[in-house]
Amino acid sequence: MAEEKKYLYGPVPSRRLGLSLGVDIVPFKVCTLDCVYCQLGKTSEKTTERKEYVPAEAVLAELKETLAQGLQADFITISGSGEPTLNLRLGELIDGIKKVTDIPVAVLTNGTLLYRQDVRTNCAKADVVLPSLDAGDKQAFEEINRPHKDIIIENLISGLCVFRNEFAGSIWLEVFLIEGLNTDARQIAKIKNAIKRIQPDKVQLNTAVRPTTHAGIKRVDTEKLEAIAAELGKKCEVVADFSQGRCGKHIESKAEDVLSMLKRRPCSLNEICSGLGIHHNEALKYITHFQQQRMVDSSEKDGTTFFKAIRRKINTD
Repeated sequence: MAEEKKYLYGPVPSRRLGLSLGVDIVPFKVCTLDCVYCQLGKTSEKTTERKEYVPAEAVLAELKETLAQGLQADFITISGSGEPTLNLRLGELIDGIKKVTDIPVAVLTNGTLLYRQDVRTNCAKADVVLPSLDAGDKQAFEEINRPHKDIIIENLISGLCVFRNEFAGSIWLEVFLIEGLNTDARQIAKIKNAIKRIQPDKVQLNTAVRPTTHAGIKRVDTEKLEAIAAELGKKCEVVADFSQGRCGKHIESKAEDVLSMLKRRPCSLNEICSGLGIHHNEALKYITHFQQQRMVDSSEKDGTTFFKAIRRKINTD
């Protein structure tokens, strides 16, 4: 049996990046934010300190093994279970990836540290950077993203503006919308103004299609998402609905393993991951797909979300 990967996960299908090999370079839930909508749970360490959280050499060794097995992916995506720009050796890691493969590199970041020159220099080595902007003012930012005390929204926006001027690659800005928190006309107008300042190549609207850290986070319906996308301009698209249409046999097999496990008994995300040896993000992709197919349901007990397969009624008529 092949040894389970420690730093890589997937490839998994992504609406934003096609078939994506994830690279996790910070410990679980070490982040600059504690977003109310995060599907991975509450931030365990809220920090702005950059450190070598995981060794770049070990990540690259694992990647070389994966490439040797015939990796097929549209992107190698540095993301994972926390904020990847907190890893001090991010730039070295991207350089190392580019030495061993021509697969484009993407960095999935919340963008909060891009006001720092060292972080911008690291991220500029990637082909695509996918930062986030979920609010147009301080109040909404603090309510939705719950930042570290040293993070302010103007630094986030101005950092993105400076990065746009320095970065030759593509910036795909994600805006995560929550019904009742950042979807009113005033908030959308402020977000639109920030987008005009940042000048990203794409704006991608998302909403809560997965279980979130806090109960009561309301998904924005498709019609309203499309209306907001039209308001934000031609570069804006809706990416909220997960599709597994591009799955290969390996991914389909993993997805079926998740479903089989949930047919036996309800399981938490951690139980699925430990039972099948897969990453949190990978497991959530499969769960989301099955939820959208109405094959899996969820319930909460003592603060933990449990997933279970929905048993189909057999028609005996």
